[in-house]
Amino acid sequence: MMNRRSFLQTSTWALSTMAIAPRVLGSTTSTGDWSRLADIPYPVQEIYPALFADHIHVAGGFTVQGSAVVATDRHVRYSIGADRWEARAPLPAARHHPHLVANGEALYALGGFHADAAGDWVMQGQTWRYDGEKDRWEAVADAPEPHAETVCLAAGADIHVIGGRTPRGSSNAGWQDHGDSARHLVFDTASRQWRRAAPAPSARNSAAGAVIGGDLYVVGGRTVTGGNVADLDVYDMREDRWRQAAPLPQAQGGLAAAALANRLIAFGGEFFGAEGFGVHGNTWCYDPDSDRWEPLTPMLTPRHGLGAVSDGRRVFAMGGATGVATTGTSPILEALSLG
Repeated sequence: MMNRRSFLQTSTWALSTMAIAPRVLGSTTSTGDWSRLADIPYPVQEIYPALFADHIHVAGGFTVQGSAVVATDRHVRYSIGADRWEARAPLPAARHHPHLVANGEALYALGGFHADAAGDWVMQGQTWRYDGEKDRWEAVADAPEPHAETVCLAAGADIHVIGGRTPRGSSNAGWQDHGDSARHLVFDTASRQWRRAAPAPSARNSAAGAVIGGDLYVVGGRTVTGGNVADLDVYDMREDRWRQAAPLPQAQGGLAAAALANRLIAFGGEFFGAEGFGVHGNTWCYDPDSDRWEPLTPMLTPRHGLGAVSDGRRVFAMGGATGVATTGTSPILEALSLG
């Protein structure tokens, strides 16, 4: 059976010779309008952008150079009003899958993978803080354990790190040494202290999430042994308790999500296995009041490994890959308006 590890170990050239088609489930709807904006200055995937000081920041991720997957330290920011990108101070070291999270006062980059000389994915636990005025990164308190492909969400002074991948035992020498996790870490940016909270209902990686009405929403993702999942889990920060909500209509891993108009908007991802392989073009909208999902207009450019950010008026979908694994790494930026 073909799984994601097999795809990641397959050369970019070989993948480019395969027919890769997007998948859109069921009938489409005209609800919502996607538009194309200024491309990121370079193709990049496996990113987790963040809105900070009226700009969208993208840092880290990986690009494809020939047949090689290359982690980057590049950091750029996007002016929503001017539809323009500019370079900012690079990360202290190259990382792919680093999570950017902003809590209103500062921007942070957490976890991800360092690609060593052999190309292995060595999971990291660093926490870097970005000073926008000085255009400078500084190291703050590392997480109590390495983490990557998690869901990172900011709520007040806290940054929640939920699920994702974790080293299996003492070995952390490559991708094959990592497994799924349900852990839930919380970083208090005021005290710079870490603590543990109630673990997620299930272990998974490559999920997405958002904060709505004081609750944390985690949707989709995948497991190493079971493939894509559709679960939607909701965390009540006041009671330190999880509950399950209506699942995504289609299991999607490597997707992106953001909150807009008190709704959860989720889109993109990839699939592979007995059903074939490709990328998802579906856009879904979840209403917490009715506990129901509805389809929106499909993406203009279906992708996985992309990032999502909301500014309260639109949801921005950026970067990612238009085919499975490293195929079609993209600089595309598009935005969804509900209108």
